[in-house]
Amino acid sequence: MIAYLNGRFLPIEEACVPVLDRGFIFGDGIYELLPVYSRRPFRLNEHLKRFDSNLASIRIGNPYSAEKWRELIAEMIERNHLEDQSIYIQVTRGVAKRDHAFPKNVSPTVLILSNPLVTPAQEQVQKGVSAITALDDRWLRCDIKAISLLANVLLRQQAIDVGAAETILFRDGYLTEGAASNVFVVRDGVMLAPPKSHLMLPGITYDVVLELAAAQGLEHAVRGVSEHEVRSAQELWMTSSTREVLPITALDDKAVGGGTPGPVFWQMYGWYQEYKAKVMRA
Repeated sequence: MIAYLNGRFLPIEEACVPVLDRGFIFGDGIYELLPVYSRRPFRLNEHLKRFDSNLASIRIGNPYSAEKWRELIAEMIERNHLEDQSIYIQVTRGVAKRDHAFPKNVSPTVLILSNPLVTPAQEQVQKGVSAITALDDRWLRCDIKAISLLANVLLRQQAIDVGAAETILFRDGYLTEGAASNVFVVRDGVMLAPPKSHLMLPGITYDVVLELAAAQGLEHAVRGVSEHEVRSAQELWMTSSTREVLPITALDDKAVGGGTPGPVFWQMYGWYQEYKAKVMRA
C-alpha cells in the first residue's frame, strides 16, 4: 500500500510521524473519507468543501488548494490499483513541544491513504442489521470531523460487544445520529431526518439521500425526531460513505416494523444505486 505523507508518496511501512505531532498528542486535526467508485471520487467537491470548513473551524490553515488536493487524490487513486477505493485524508496542526496553546510557525502534517472500499454485502442489505441505543454523551461540536474520535469509538464498541452494527444516539430525548453514521426514520410513509446542527456530522450521503427524496417526490421532513418516534418507527436506516444506505431491522433486540427492510427503504436504495451507476460508473 502506498501512502502520501508531507509531500512524498512512499510505502506505508516507511510513513512515520514524530511522536510530538499534535495529532498523536492531542488528536488535534481533521480528517475526511472519500469513497471511490470505478476510480472516480464520490462527490469530491463536497468532501473538499467540508474538509476546508472543518480545518477553518479549528483554525488550521488548509495546506493545499482545492486543485492541489484533487491532483494528490487522483495520483493516490492511480498508484493504488483498485477500481473501488476508500481515500482517507488527514491534516494535523503539526509537530511542536507539548503545550495546549497553538504553536507558532509550524507546518501542518498531511497524510493520504487508500484502502479497498468495502460496502455492505447484498445479503446484509436484504436482511438489514441490528442496532442499539445510547445516550449521546459526546462533546457539543459533533459537526467537526475531528480525528479525536474516542467518544465515537466507545459508543460504537458498545454495539460491537453485543453483535450489533451501530449505536443510535439520543440527546435530550431527540435523535442526533449514529456513532459512525447518520440515521433516517420512516413513519407512515414519510422519511424523517434530524436537521444539521452542532450535535451531528453533516454527512455527504445524508445530503444525497435528501436530494434523491426531493427529486423523486418522496414525502419527507427535516426536523427534530423524538426518541419515541425512533422506537416506534416503521423503518430505520443508517447512511455513511462506506455503508451507503443500510436498513436497521432490529433496535435494542426489538424488530423495527416487520423486522425486514421496508418499502420506502427499497425505493431509496434503488434510487441511490441508480445514482451511483449513472454518476460514478458510467
